[in-house]
Amino acid sequence: MNQTTDLELNVTTEQGLRALAEEGHTVEVLCKADPERKGPSWYGMWIMRTVGNDGQEKILVTARTRVTQNAIRVREFKTATGVISFLVGIGFAQASIPMKNGETTSHRLVSD
Repeated sequence: MNQTTDLELNVTTEQGLRALAEEGHTVEVLCKADPERKGPSWYGMWIMRTVGNDGQEKILVTARTRVTQNAIRVREFKTATGVISFLVGIGFAQASIPMKNGETTSHRLVSD
């Protein structure tokens, strides 16, 4: 029996996240560890996901895979500057970053 199954993963790459945001999906920033201030910078752990109008979520992963393990890894942002740079690179005019573990902020591209 030869059967193929389309597996819909709940992950996306940067390119996929950008496309989903342009289609109207919300981009959420999730704080995974309380940030600490070191000098002028904030260091912590943030991840991102998209949420569609149907409630389907996709977590941002790295585009790279390990040859030996072929592992998918969640993309982690270690600095507030990294989160801001990523969001601005996608096309957001503003960036809101959660500063407590477990909190989220939402971003949506507005079309003119």
